[in-house]
Amino acid sequence: MLQLKNVSVKLGGAQALRQISLTARERRIGIVGRNGSGKTTLARAIAGLQSMDEGSAEIAGRDMARDRKTALRAVGILFQNPDHQIIFPTVEEEIAFGLLQLGNSRAEAAREVKTVLARFGKTHWAAASTHELSQGQKQLVCLMAVLAMRPSLIVLDEPYSGLDIPTRMQLTRYVDEVAAAILHITHDPESVRHYDRVIWIDEGAIRADGPSAEVLPEFEAQMRLWGRCDDLSDLAG
Repeated sequence: MLQLKNVSVKLGGAQALRQISLTARERRIGIVGRNGSGKTTLARAIAGLQSMDEGSAEIAGRDMARDRKTALRAVGILFQNPDHQIIFPTVEEEIAFGLLQLGNSRAEAAREVKTVLARFGKTHWAAASTHELSQGQKQLVCLMAVLAMRPSLIVLDEPYSGLDIPTRMQLTRYVDEVAAAILHITHDPESVRHYDRVIWIDEGAIRADGPSAEVLPEFEAQMRLWGRCDDLSDLAG
C-alpha cells in the first residue's frame, strides 16, 4: 500500500506540491498533468529522492524519505532520459549496481544479472557497451536494472518520451507484464488509458482522482480548452 500524507514541497521558492494525500492499493496507477504541474516532484518524493517540507510518503507503513535502504528495496524509478540514469560502461555492470547496493555479494549479483537478462531474452547484451545502445535499448536496461532489485512499486516518469512508436509499444508490453505495482507519471493519456486508476495533478494539487474512464475525459477536455488559449505568450512570474 502506498500512502501519501499531506505532502508539500517547495522548489526554488515556488510551491511544487500542495498537501497531497492519497492511499493507493491498485496495481496500475497513472498520474497525469501538464508539464510543470508537479508530477516529477511527486515521483521523486514517493521514491524517497525528494525531501518534503511537510508530510510523508509511506509504502507498507515505511517512510521512504527516512529509511533509504527500505526505499531502495521498495521503489524502483525509471526517469524520462536513461542517459541521466545509466552510469556504468556495460549492461551487466549497470544491472548489478543496484544489487550490490542492497548488500548482495558480487557472485550473487552476477547470478541475478544473468537471470534478468535471460528473462528478457537479452543474454547477449551482458558485455554490450551502454553508450552504444539506442534510446529504447537503454530504457530497457534501466527497467531490467530496476526489476533485478525486485521492488514492490515501480515509478515510471515519462519513460516513453522521445521514443518512436514501435519502441514505445515494445516497452509498454514489457511494463504491462511486470508483477510489481506501477505508478506511471505522464502527460499522455493514451499510455494510462488501460490503468486501474488515474490521478490528475494540476498546479501541485490533486484535481481529480478515480477510474481512468472517468478522469481522462475530463483531463483531455481541459487540455483541449487550454490548447485553444495562448498561455505561451505569458511570461513566468
